[in-house]
Amino acid sequence: MTEEKRRRACEFQLLRYVPDAVRNEYVHIGVILRDQGGPTGRGPGPSVGVRFTRDWRRVRCLDPDADTAVLEGMESELKARLASEAEEGTGRLMKILGESLSLGVQMTEPKAYLAESLPAGMEELMRLYVEPPPREKVNRLSGRAAIQNRMRAEFERAGVWELMRKRIAASDYTKPGDPLKIDVGYRPNGVIRMFHAVSLDPGVEMAKVLAFSAAGLRTGVQRVEKAELELTAVIEPALRLGATAEEPERLEMYRFGVETMEEHSIRVMTTADLGRMAETARRELRV
Repeated sequence: MTEEKRRRACEFQLLRYVPDAVRNEYVHIGVILRDQGGPTGRGPGPSVGVRFTRDWRRVRCLDPDADTAVLEGMESELKARLASEAEEGTGRLMKILGESLSLGVQMTEPKAYLAESLPAGMEELMRLYVEPPPREKVNRLSGRAAIQNRMRAEFERAGVWELMRKRIAASDYTKPGDPLKIDVGYRPNGVIRMFHAVSLDPGVEMAKVLAFSAAGLRTGVQRVEKAELELTAVIEPALRLGATAEEPERLEMYRFGVETMEEHSIRVMTTADLGRMAETARRELRV
């Protein structure tokens, strides 16, 4: 059997973010890959994979107001729906995809593709069409975006990311109009754990906002969920920001941000602690 015949018959579609349908400018943000059932297209029923980019810089260049957290949530929704309804057949799967995509995201027409396996094909298609070429990855993420990226990576590595709530609206627990959205959270037992990325790089404003919101969140969670709230702020290590004795002003600002949150009963951890926190989540969620 030749190499081509050993490959599996698949088809793929690209997902495009199109903020302005009139201008029709877009950025590829993800891939849908369908395994059609074996090297000849026969065999077990088709399976579907969905993956979105983890690097949203090109989206933000096209649309600075893009809500990338909503796009990430769309990926989770698609995966959950496809996993629960994968036996419904091709027509049903395509309907699910169409219903789940917002007006700002479009699908290309299906194209045939031969893949060694679904995961290998997904990697290749992401590399070819979605991920920025290496020369575009010189500038690293910084600030809150970098912390969020680390949080997601560690929780994904522990296998709990898909089980966590995302973009938790504070207004569900405080007052209508509250714009704060907590990054992620989960409920193991009688306590709700929430985690929010707080960068002290630009200053302490983020820390003050979270501190101001903590009491209302805690009271609201108790009222609505009948549970205690453990709120964790994830920040950069002091050394990463140059907050050392040689830079006393930076160090004082860093300490002020940490102490402000701790005074409002917010647990403050750094990105160096994320592996341990993710492992705790894995145990508590019994993954």
